[in-house]
This record gives sequence, C-alpha cells and structure tokens, in this order.
Amino acid sequence: MADSEAEQARLDREDEEERELVRPPDVNRDSNRSATRLELFFDLAFVLFVGRCADVLAGDETLSGGFRFVAVLVAGWWAWASATLYANRFDTDDAIFRLLTLSGMAGVIIMAASAEQAIGAHAPWFAIGYVLLRVVLVAGYLRVWWNLPETRVGIRPYLWGHAAGAACWAVSLAVPGPARYVLWAIGVLLDLFGPALAARARESPPLHLEHLPERFGLLVILVLGESVAAAVVGLRDGHWAAEVLITAAFGFLATAALWWSYFDLSGGAAKRRLVQEGGERVQRGVHDFYVYAHLPIAVSLAAVAVGLEHAILHGAEEHLSPGTRAVLGTGLAGYLLSAAVVQAVLSRRWRVALIWPGLGVPLVLLATLLPGLSPVALIALYAMILVGGVITGVTQHRAGEVRVAKV
Repeated sequence: MADSEAEQARLDREDEEERELVRPPDVNRDSNRSATRLELFFDLAFVLFVGRCADVLAGDETLSGGFRFVAVLVAGWWAWASATLYANRFDTDDAIFRLLTLSGMAGVIIMAASAEQAIGAHAPWFAIGYVLLRVVLVAGYLRVWWNLPETRVGIRPYLWGHAAGAACWAVSLAVPGPARYVLWAIGVLLDLFGPALAARARESPPLHLEHLPERFGLLVILVLGESVAAAVVGLRDGHWAAEVLITAAFGFLATAALWWSYFDLSGGAAKRRLVQEGGERVQRGVHDFYVYAHLPIAVSLAAVAVGLEHAILHGAEEHLSPGTRAVLGTGLAGYLLSAAVVQAVLSRRWRVALIWPGLGVPLVLLATLLPGLSPVALIALYAMILVGGVITGVTQHRAGEVRVAKV
C-alpha cells in the first residue's frame, strides 16, 4: 500500500510539472536520469550528418578527402557533444528548453545538408548551421546564468567558449578562401577548451555521471549504424553476387565484434570508473578526457563504415583499391587504439588494455598491408582479428582483469 501511494504521489508530481510550460533551469540530480525522447529525436539529425560526412570520404578516398572528412566530422561531433553536455546538467524539459533544442536540431540539419560541400560551395550554409547551434547554447547558458547564480563561475568557460566559437564562424561568412577555414578551426579550438577549463573550477555544476556514458554509448551506436547501412547498400548495389554476400556477412560480423568490444569491454570499463568509482576527484579529473576520447572513436568508426561499404560493393573483384584498404585499415586501427587508450587510462590497467584492444592495432595494420588479398579474404581476416579480440576481452573479464559496468 505504501509503495502504491508513493508511486501515485510521484505520478501526480510529474503531472503537475508537465502542466508547467516554463520552469527555471536546475542542475539535474535525479539518480535515474536517462536519455530523453527529445535527446533521441535530436540524435536523428546527427545520424543524417554522419551519413553525409561519410559521403565526403566515400567520394574521395585520398589524403585530401580524408582531411575534409575529418574536419567536417569534428565540427559536427563537437556540435553534438556540446549540446549533450548542456542537456546533461540543465535539461528541464520545459517549453523553452524544447524550443532551444529543436532550434539547435535545425542547425544540425543545415550542417548535414551542406556537409558534402562544406569545404567548398556550401561553406556559408555549413557555417550558418554551426552558428545557430552555438547561439542556442549561449542562450541556454545565459538562462542558467540568470536563474542559478551559484553556477556562474562553473559555466563561464562554456559561455565564453561557445560565444567565441560562434563569433569566429560568423565572421568567416565575410571571409573568402582558406582564411575562412582557419577561422573555423580557431572557433572550434576555443570552443573545445570550455569543458576542460570548467572541470577545474570548484564551483562547476556536476555532470550526471550515469547519463553521460549512456549518451556517448548512443553516439557509438549511431556511428556503428553506418556500418550496418553499408552492408545494406553494398548488397543492393553489388547485385547479390556470391562474393558480395560473403563479404557482407564478414563485414557484419566485424561490426558486431566492434559493438561487443565497446559495450562489454572498453566502454564498460570506462563507465565503471565514472559511475561506480565516482566522486569529486574522479568527476573533475576524468570526465573531460572521457568526452574528448570519443572524438577519435566516432571518426574512426565512421571511416570503417565507408571502407566496408566499398569493400562489400566490390566484393566480387580481385582486389580493393588502395584508398579503400587505407580507409578500412586506418579506421579499424584508429578505433582499436582509441578504445585501448580509453580503457587503459580510465581502468588504470595498462597491461590488460595493451593485450586487447591494443594488440589489435598492429594486427589490423599488418592485414591491411598484406598483398594480393581479395575483398572477401581481407574482410574475413579483419573479422577474425576482431572476434578473436572479443574472445580475449571476455576471457579477461571472466578472470577479473577487466572490470566493467553495463553501458
């Protein structure tokens, strides 16, 4: 009876809050904080953005194409991450917060639509989308500044960083040629310093350390989804040839192993440090590393998706192009290296992380450099390396050498 009354009281309280269209922001402290429907809706725009960035690399698997791919994806990733950090602390889910979030989502949509020509003809539109999202975040932090004076010292780096980033990108609209992209880089760098500086302020409002790994885990899911889409596109455009089908099967196996490796091993070890071994010291010294370390993870997995799509599409041919081999090898090695560093730093068990995922880095690079491998053979070799790594990691976990929390 008491439990029923408590549940009814909770529902009544939630209903009363829902009837309030506008509520002052507050620091999220709910122990059961999880991703909201609005956050998942916002993520849809980012899915499209990652897909368009992948098209940049798919159309030009050279160093130049790779540079443009990374540059555009970094800007979009930080747009997503900075919005996530704000929502992690100050999501009130009232009308103002929803309108700000949806306005920011419109900015991501503009960035996605212009991503393929972001360094080119559509650069002004890409900049407009980025500026819109910065302005939304500045407005959100100003609202917090007004309503929560005790947070002002802690949010000041975010406020100034987002404002400076927006200013650089806005000025770039009037600047032609390469100078425009220099301003973009300066703007992103100024913006990126915000979380690192805020984490060192004693008055910094705490991040919700249960919600943070969930959001970045969802980011990994979104980017891994591009590899699943790659199998679909490769099969369709490869006309279901036998070699294409086999390559797609091994490609999906490799993707599943990447998923398993992150969520049950590296990502789980990182979350354990954040949540189960949390506290003021860990919160201030580790969460910014956790956030930034997911940038190379996201970029690497997006590159893997591009490589897999081309490998499956050309599965019936004798060899893959050097560009596709380079994209696949660099993407897989980059992911494994990033995952190894995250696991080693946050679990503080370097030897274990060097065995897996660390050992996977030279194995993947060696497989990439082996001459004469057909697409089927190369993707099968990658899949065996990744599956073998998962088996190794699970064995380490069962032996107590890898301690994880469920992501």
